[in-house]
Amino acid sequence: MQQMLTILMEGQNGQPNPSFSLIFMLAIILVMWLFLIRPQARKAKLQKQFSDNIKVGDKIVTIAGIHGRVNKVNDDNTLQIEIAPSTYMTIERSAISMEYTQEMQKRSGQKS
Repeated sequence: MQQMLTILMEGQNGQPNPSFSLIFMLAIILVMWLFLIRPQARKAKLQKQFSDNIKVGDKIVTIAGIHGRVNKVNDDNTLQIEIAPSTYMTIERSAISMEYTQEMQKRSGQKS
């Protein structure tokens, strides 16, 4: 294995092989894509799917930590939530925390 690596690294006359550098750079880019970019894109897709499936009556938690129940789903990508009896607040769909909302629903036994 070490001999094979040495052969790849060395070119003619003991000079470094330029193709090995290219292969090494491509391997680094592949690893970065696998461990950084791909999981982040997957999480963003799940967050979008979660926010699109919110309906009236769902208990939610915002990213600011405000707990409430969805009272009305507006067409302009906002929600009206009830945070206390007869106290309403309008928020953006993107302001809902998927992690905290799912944890709260799990604890209260509500289906997501």
